[in-house]
Amino acid sequence: QLQLVESGGGLVQPGGSLKLSCAVSGSTVENYFIGWVRQAPGKGHEGVSCIRVSGGSTTYADSVKGRFTISRDNAKNMVYLQMNSLKPEDTAVYYCAAGYSNCYEYVYRGQGTQVTVSL
Repeated sequence: QLQLVESGGGLVQPGGSLKLSCAVSGSTVENYFIGWVRQAPGKGHEGVSCIRVSGGSTTYADSVKGRFTISRDNAKNMVYLQMNSLKPEDTAVYYCAAGYSNCYEYVYRGQGTQVTVSL
C-alpha cells in the first residue's frame, strides 16, 4: 500500500515562499499520478497541481499558475510543490495524493500539512 507523508508547511508572509515535500513509500512515484490538493477553512477540496505518470507532464489550477511548481525526484521517491508569491487565499491544509488513472481520482492521500499566509 502506498504511503504519503507531507512536510514543509508553516507560517509565511504574503509574497513569501514555501516548498512542500511529499515522501512516498510502498512503490515508486513514477507509477502514479501524484498531485497536491488543498482545503481552505470552510471550503471544499481544490486540486492545486498534478504530475502525470507518462512523461511527467504537469497541470496547475488557474489560481496558482505561474506561482507554484510541482516536481518529482524519482531517485528519492519524492514529490515537491514550490510555492512562490504566496497570497492569504493560499492558506489551507495541503495534501499529497496519488492515483492510478488520472489527476482527479486519487486513491491515496497523506495526512496534510498546514500552510498559513498572513502578516
